[in-house]
Amino acid sequence: MTTQLLDRHLEEALVVRRSREAFRELDAPGFQRAERALRRCRKSLAGQVIWHVNSSPADGVAEILRSLLGYARDGGLDARWLIASQDHELHPLSRRLYNNLYGAPGDGGDLGQSEREQFERVSDTRGAELLEFVRPGDIVYLHDPPVAGLVAGVRDAGAIAIWRCHLGVEDPNQCARRAWDFLRPYVARADAYVFSRADYAWEGLDPAKVSVIRPSIDPFSPKNQPLEPETVSAVLDRIGLTATGVDAIPAFARFDGSPGRIEVSAEIEQDAVIPTEAPVVAQVSGWERLKDQRGVLTAFGELEAAEAHLVIAGPSASALPQESEERHVLGQLCELRASLPADVRHRVHVAQLPIDDRDDNATMVNAIQRRADVVVHKPYREGFGLSVAEAMWKSKPVVASRVGGMDEQIVHGESGILVDDPRDEAGFADAIDRLLVDSERRAALGAAARQRIAQRFTAIDHLAGYLELIQSLQDRRRGPSGGRGSAG
Repeated sequence: MTTQLLDRHLEEALVVRRSREAFRELDAPGFQRAERALRRCRKSLAGQVIWHVNSSPADGVAEILRSLLGYARDGGLDARWLIASQDHELHPLSRRLYNNLYGAPGDGGDLGQSEREQFERVSDTRGAELLEFVRPGDIVYLHDPPVAGLVAGVRDAGAIAIWRCHLGVEDPNQCARRAWDFLRPYVARADAYVFSRADYAWEGLDPAKVSVIRPSIDPFSPKNQPLEPETVSAVLDRIGLTATGVDAIPAFARFDGSPGRIEVSAEIEQDAVIPTEAPVVAQVSGWERLKDQRGVLTAFGELEAAEAHLVIAGPSASALPQESEERHVLGQLCELRASLPADVRHRVHVAQLPIDDRDDNATMVNAIQRRADVVVHKPYREGFGLSVAEAMWKSKPVVASRVGGMDEQIVHGESGILVDDPRDEAGFADAIDRLLVDSERRAALGAAARQRIAQRFTAIDHLAGYLELIQSLQDRRRGPSGGRGSAG
């Protein structure tokens, strides 16, 4: 991703305009809905900017924003994107809040006065920089805990503040509520709160300000664009997972439409490459305790399909602090793999995919998912799980935990398989085994999966939801007379 450095705390990411015309045929109702929203917003937002602020250029939120803002630009809106730079001092606290919002203890650390002072110190620095760019009447979407502390400054500047929480849990416990209590004073003044599911809305927030907007995938991005089988093989050969020797170039279309080619390899823990004809089971996710890659590996060891190979892939952890949760999870996973019996271990591949070039990384994920016969996603907790939607779009049968957004994406037995207990490793193994021996069942689930994603979870509906919320807040602020009301 190309970024323009503002200073050491915020970076403005380049927003690449993307033609929304491709959605006219893929999702005609969604396309028309978005067109109506764009027409209204072009009129009401003349001269104003829609800002999105998040804390990473390389996570799932960034993946979504890259596309949404590109389509908004194509629709004539001044949509911009700011990224709060990584703060290694704040990283443990951000990860703790992340885990707590999922109802998990994480590192078990405090959320007390010293953590609040640390959070506010970083927020004040970032907020001062943000307000050099935000003007009265602008719209500012603030994504997730690391930038929650910017809400008050945005409101005081006369802009509309929307806090977007991509994390959540349907059965909140003490961990979740203590994260809510920590963050609520910072987000309370927002004009609106956006959650991925209605169940995720917090206690103690004004229900009238709550909106539900589902996350989405961009079917035309490097992560989801079509790849010919020969190209898939060429990409996997290049990164080191296979050695098919296919006579093809690992080429793809970059996000901006220019040609790209994979030139780098991945860091892979493996005894040997995947045989050309071997069935493949894959999970692609971040290195987080809640994703339970260890459980995936254990379930794989129980498969009856002795010829199957497992790929567990995630982003390179090289840029993360040595004591980060991600490095710890990855290290434990590699230790577990090394301890497996040789006949199982040689069929397990743990791949760290480079993230220096986002399009390269996305294409590697694309190729892994397309090579897979079955995609698995086994988290204990999950906000929405867009890696599931990505695999479903590629017509892959998915076996997933019945947690979070998986229950919305997958209709059990029709467009995928849901396992009620995410800790039921035998249940996962049985579901995967049944699919590996039934190619017709895999094809039927995959076809239904693709159709479900096309109809419900693409970027064009997501864009419409964002713009409709903006318009409603604009209308509310102007009041019945059409004039500008109080900023509150």
